[in-house]
Amino acid sequence: MAVAAAVVLVAGVALALLWAPEDADQGPSQRIFYLHVPIALTAYACFGWGAWKALRLLWTGDQRYDLESYTAVHMGTIFGTLTLVTGSIWARTSWGVWWSWGERQLVLFLILFLFYAAYFMLRFSLPDGPGRARISAVYALFGVVLIPISFLAIRLAENLIHPVVFTRDGPQMSGDMFFTFCVCLAGTLLLAGTLYLNELAGKRLDLRLRELRESLELG
Repeated sequence: MAVAAAVVLVAGVALALLWAPEDADQGPSQRIFYLHVPIALTAYACFGWGAWKALRLLWTGDQRYDLESYTAVHMGTIFGTLTLVTGSIWARTSWGVWWSWGERQLVLFLILFLFYAAYFMLRFSLPDGPGRARISAVYALFGVVLIPISFLAIRLAENLIHPVVFTRDGPQMSGDMFFTFCVCLAGTLLLAGTLYLNELAGKRLDLRLRELRESLELG
């Protein structure tokens, strides 16, 4: 999966830089779109996956979903950070500013990011155990409500400072651009999946080693 992610990502970046046509309005700076938007969508997907695992924990009581939800939220914050960084670079080259507080769609994504960043403050302020798992799960579920609000804010914006590419009529781009975007999105999702599984395996191994150490100490 890691090899597939690397191959697809490299192919997507190569297509974005060398093959996809240049945007008529923004010029070369628009090429960061092929990374910025897939990264943002991947962040949404990770937060959504974390909320789903949180719901499974609350529904079944199975504690393994706590670690899976936590790992997904962690991945979401990583890709959320990358979204803010790539978005700021794009804003600087296209608008002449790093950030615009007057744009609701930008501020809403920042609120979403900060909400999930606070998830870790809440989680690690509580003692380990089923109680922490349930509270963390409830918090992750509340956060998922912000995802459609943040996503729809771009479509409901009253100005065009943040371009709207996907509408009810389909993607507003050429076939070459859309193919490049899909390749970059696939690569980003594969990368997130690889990092998620790798981190989850490491955390499960740490948990088993901790349990083994405690059993040896008790014995």
